[in-house]
Amino acid sequence: MRVVQSCITLILLVLSGSGLHVWAQPGAKVPSSDSVGAVSAGAPQTQVQTTDQALLATIRGVVESKDGEVYEGARVALTLAGPGAPLIKTQATGSDGAFSFSDVPPGAFKLAVSSDGFATQTLSGILQPGENYNAQTIVLLMTTATSEVQVTVSQRDIEVEQFHEEVQQRVLGIIPNFYVTYAPNAPPLTTRQKYVLAWKSSIDPVAWVAAGGFAGVEQAENSFSGYGQGAQGYAKRFGASYADAFIGTMLGGAILPSVFKQDPRYFYKGTGTVRSRVAYAIANAVICKGDNGHWQFDYSGIMGSLAAGGIANLYYPAKNRDGVGLTLEESGLGVVSTAIGNIFQEFVVRKLTPKVPHYAELNQ
Repeated sequence: MRVVQSCITLILLVLSGSGLHVWAQPGAKVPSSDSVGAVSAGAPQTQVQTTDQALLATIRGVVESKDGEVYEGARVALTLAGPGAPLIKTQATGSDGAFSFSDVPPGAFKLAVSSDGFATQTLSGILQPGENYNAQTIVLLMTTATSEVQVTVSQRDIEVEQFHEEVQQRVLGIIPNFYVTYAPNAPPLTTRQKYVLAWKSSIDPVAWVAAGGFAGVEQAENSFSGYGQGAQGYAKRFGASYADAFIGTMLGGAILPSVFKQDPRYFYKGTGTVRSRVAYAIANAVICKGDNGHWQFDYSGIMGSLAAGGIANLYYPAKNRDGVGLTLEESGLGVVSTAIGNIFQEFVVRKLTPKVPHYAELNQ
């Protein structure tokens, strides 16, 4: 009976044309058409998933220093190459300096390796389907240490530097030219600077040589005959000549300018027509710039000249002492000589002074 049932089942399947040869045991459940279709549809899906997995690639590498030391904790970023590419993955290198990205889609990529204190290193490439890409060793280099120092120079520092340059000025590199400033907007001298300038001018070797020269001329002409001749007469003339210059410089260049708050220096003009510069030089024989920056009558210079003449009567021979009238006359001559000296300053002296500060060029 069982043999007959099996034969009948086989005949029915063949006649149905299904093409599916299933040997069913008696009592076994024969697959329906729906279940057969489900099996057939599932087979291609499994095949696609297997194929996609095979296309994914891997990227690996090691991060080291130029000395061959591995870097742990370096940041490795993997992005798709191209504008606006999204970040795919980031990771930190392990204790062995290694990194590895798996399941990476094929195509163009970019690796960026960075760490604090080091220059970022980049690597680009194209992944092939299923490729195991070896980035090998990526060397991190330390960034060049740079520091920016902002030096703020105070106005006082500038003033001190200008004064330092001024006391280096010498005509032909020899004759002191301290009492002229070539700075367009030179700040006023402090009281201490006025005394320093007067002292340096008075004790300069050129001042001693000049006093000796004047004494020699006076000796030859027998001026101030009350001093007599010979070495003693020359010594007296030398002392008087040097005392005239010293007293005049200290009074007109330091003491009175400090009292009246005036600047004893000549402020070089250097611009304009010849006529305007000559007029400026002559005017500066009787006017000066105050510490407040305004032009005013030169009380310091005029009164200093008169006071020096009066003091000179104390050490000149009695028969050669000047009266008040002669003192005033000599003061007037002093104003004229100052005006002539200012004209020379304006047109000649600057060209003969090798250590003129660089800012003087802006005033020409």
